[in-house]
Amino acid sequence: MTPDMVVSLAERGIYTILIVVGPLLLIALFVGLTVAIFQATTQIQEQTLAFIPKIVAVFVGIVILGPWMLQRMIEFTVSIFNNISQVVG
Repeated sequence: MTPDMVVSLAERGIYTILIVVGPLLLIALFVGLTVAIFQATTQIQEQTLAFIPKIVAVFVGIVILGPWMLQRMIEFTVSIFNNISQVVG
């Protein structure tokens, strides 16, 4: 296994992670920003108010995007298993 193969495998792994969790992070960011604006305009200073909507939104995102996320992870895993002879030696 050459250093180039290790770097390529790590690069594909990080790219897959970013693609899979990116939409969930964007959902949490948007909901958090919306709740923060709501809290600022109404002057509600309850800190736990920000967590519940984000948790619910991310859960809904997982339910909706879950099959797509799972498919991306399976494709990455299958590609690793198909190239295991090159990785091991």
